[in-house]
Amino acid sequence: MGRFTLPRDLYYGKDALSNLKNLEGKKAIIVTGGSSMRRGGFLAKTEEYLKEAGMEVKIFEGVEPDPSVETVMKGAEVMREFEPDWIVAIGGGSPIDAAKAMWAFYEYPDTTFETLCTPFSFPKLRQKAKFAAIPSTSGTATEVTAFSVITDYAKGVKYPLADFEITPDIAIVDPALVTTLPPKQVAYTGMDALTHAIEAYVSTLNSPFTDPLAIKAIEMVFDYLPQSYTGDMDAREQMHYAQCLAGQAFSNALLGIVHSMAHKTGAAFSTGHIPHGCANAIYLPYVIKYNSHEPEALRRYADIARRVGLGGTSENSQVNALIAKIDEFNAKLNIPKTLKDFGIDEAEFKEKIANIAELAIGDACTGSNPRAITPEQMEKLFVCTYYGTEVDF
Repeated sequence: MGRFTLPRDLYYGKDALSNLKNLEGKKAIIVTGGSSMRRGGFLAKTEEYLKEAGMEVKIFEGVEPDPSVETVMKGAEVMREFEPDWIVAIGGGSPIDAAKAMWAFYEYPDTTFETLCTPFSFPKLRQKAKFAAIPSTSGTATEVTAFSVITDYAKGVKYPLADFEITPDIAIVDPALVTTLPPKQVAYTGMDALTHAIEAYVSTLNSPFTDPLAIKAIEMVFDYLPQSYTGDMDAREQMHYAQCLAGQAFSNALLGIVHSMAHKTGAAFSTGHIPHGCANAIYLPYVIKYNSHEPEALRRYADIARRVGLGGTSENSQVNALIAKIDEFNAKLNIPKTLKDFGIDEAEFKEKIANIAELAIGDACTGSNPRAITPEQMEKLFVCTYYGTEVDF
């Protein structure tokens, strides 16, 4: 038996943020990150609309990138004191992810991250509050997904939380919030969205419900990402919708080893953090080549290539055209082709890669990848992404 879960309501387009004034409740807490939402005036608008809805409002600011256990616990404590019936998260993926975890600890103070880490084992939420999510980047799509990632820096552990209970009740996808994104962030988040959609389409958990969302998102990214990158605001609006479609697809179909690899290398090297979307963009062409040795994956990648108008007389040539198209996009977006080009030190790479490969195999995203992979194959694949060599196994 399958399941397909999305937010109850999704508001999008110009002035979508104003739908907050139609929420019904007595108290709302706004969870946000640094100062960008305040500087842009969106935090004030959010507060104003919630007050217009007749609610008392409290703001919890300062959620950091890669939100910490400490921030989650602090936010949950504030919620327990304030007792909101709406949690409104606005900003990038980090404040929305953090607010999802705060929600669980607000409603269940005695739970633990170890308990919540077991996929799809959350206690029933909405006993005290509902959840509205408002994204300010066009990539993570956490406003429509059942996922959150929280970091315990003391233990050096990332807690991946997965349960349809934390799928928001309301998503507000307002293009005004992404007009000032810097080009590099547009590039990285855009390629993250493309990876979400492609991995969802070839996932072993794909379905007739997720396929149309994934394919439409892929078509839109190919149509709009280059113009969004160069500052076309109409294209940027379409990318905001494309990433949301991709999120709806992967929240229900899950992902694959591009994400497993990105998760385990983002903070693994001393030469610098690899931004998540950048890592996905680097790994995606190599993983497509690896997965396409599996017949069903080959067929579905070829289907993607045909749907976006790429040439080729055979499935193999169509998949090669898709890989070439992604390589072309990465070049346009100033994304390096290899980990070596990114600047990862070769000696450190060689020293750490066997362990990283083991960790990537154990990542939650590996299970729905369309082709099985061993630790030895994973290490070979990483070596290809470091040097830019052909994936022929």
